[in-house]
Amino acid sequence: MSVLMVNESADFNMLKEMLGVTDGNLASHTKALETENYIMIEKQFIGKKPNTKYIATTAGKKAFREHIEALEKLISKP
Repeated sequence: MSVLMVNESADFNMLKEMLGVTDGNLASHTKALETENYIMIEKQFIGKKPNTKYIATTAGKKAFREHIEALEKLISKP
């Protein structure tokens, strides 16, 4: 989600490279985020190659901000 918070979108290969995860791991995580309506998945062809693009939804951005705020509260407790 952090990648999608600072980028309008990211494709599968970009996320895989940035996160250093396997195809299967990335696919399962993105599916979970899609199920919660935190991301939208767009599939298209560029030339003859398939391309999968991920975009954070408004609900996903809100949930991510709330998650970060909760972490910050935990860190700031003495």
